[in-house]
Amino acid sequence: MISWQDIKQFIEYDLWRRTSSELQQSRRTKRVGFGVLKTIILVIRGFNSKQLNMTANALTYSLAFAIVPILAMILAVAKGFGFSEMIENQLQQSMLGETNLVPTVMEIVDRYLETAQGGAFIGIGLLILIWAVYSFFRNVEQAFNSIWDVKKSRSVVRQLTTYIAVLFLVPVLVVTTSGMSIFVHSTVESLSAFKVLDEYHSTMVRILQFLIVWVIFLWMYMAIPNTKVHFRSAIYPAIIMGTLFQLLQMLSMYVIMFLSRTSIVYGAFAAIPIIMIWLQWACLLILIGADLSFAIQNNEQFEYELDVLSMSRRYKDFLTLYLLHRIIYRFEHDEIPYMAVELAHENNLPIRLVSQLLNRLVDVGLLRTVYVEQKEEKTYQPALDTHQITVGMCIERIDKQGTEEFLRGASTEMQAFWKRYMQLKDEHNTLKHIRIDELMMGEGVKE
Repeated sequence: MISWQDIKQFIEYDLWRRTSSELQQSRRTKRVGFGVLKTIILVIRGFNSKQLNMTANALTYSLAFAIVPILAMILAVAKGFGFSEMIENQLQQSMLGETNLVPTVMEIVDRYLETAQGGAFIGIGLLILIWAVYSFFRNVEQAFNSIWDVKKSRSVVRQLTTYIAVLFLVPVLVVTTSGMSIFVHSTVESLSAFKVLDEYHSTMVRILQFLIVWVIFLWMYMAIPNTKVHFRSAIYPAIIMGTLFQLLQMLSMYVIMFLSRTSIVYGAFAAIPIIMIWLQWACLLILIGADLSFAIQNNEQFEYELDVLSMSRRYKDFLTLYLLHRIIYRFEHDEIPYMAVELAHENNLPIRLVSQLLNRLVDVGLLRTVYVEQKEEKTYQPALDTHQITVGMCIERIDKQGTEEFLRGASTEMQAFWKRYMQLKDEHNTLKHIRIDELMMGEGVKE
């Protein structure tokens, strides 16, 4: 009988000890099953460790404050192209239209635009408008970068150009959606005389809405993080979360309609908290989708995770020397240099560990990265004459990597102990036979 300890052992260790290269030789069902299970566990861990619920709450309130400036920018662009009425019609057809708040929102937006155009100083109103929109989009990008463990954001210039492009694309997307809906409606009406497709009109429009939401989610998951996101890693979260987003919106609309019909006094007022809850859940779905995209793309990065964290120093040194050996072997035989992922798959090693060890060898000057036409990613070659690279040199350089003697308040005894340790280390190739008390016999060291 399987116990809870067996399940825990499998989830924490055994599952991650099956590398992707090993699973390639297994049945497709087993390979897919392991991949899905790993992805689910990573999403759950990411939800807790990255505090997606708190991030969603922060984005909800950020969006609540930025919604008027964002709509103002979108309407300003739409008016420039002459289709602001289409934007308002789309708002009327959305969940906001069920609350009878669209006229109020449009009045606030118009007033905001007038204020922006007539600031105390020339352009100051426009600058405030742009800054409000920029701050919201920057918060969204930082949330996505946090999920993807990306430490560096885009430059301010790239951020501004990207965000402005989005504000220009939204009206175009709305017009395209309206045009496609009109085309579907007119096509169905033209065929209605023959009783063809008439009953499928609403279904076709609904499918069109789902397709558009999927495209928007796909764009978000691929474009917002400041890293390369593969299409395969983004398409599945886009479809899953886009579908849930649409269902959430439909449910919220039904709730708002029910409240407006059953409550004469508080109907419109009751819609406001429903909208806030909808915004919160929408933000949460978007962030979970980003976490799912990260888990799909970085599944291999977590293989042997707990084993690597508890790995002994000598085994890490052994793996470092072995990887260095494989790279030198290829170099001496004039073969195409290795990528990190090739070394990982060839030896059934976790890709994250291989990348860490290779980067350490680059930092200590034993390897260098090169780009070759035959490879999509960077490859590794020896940085020195291979006949000069010895085991002792490799271990010594790794030992010396990092800062030393940085303690400002080190005692005289500690400083003397360090000098004695370095002296004996230089005199002997190994300190294997040196007793600890011999390290304490140096000058100035207390016995």
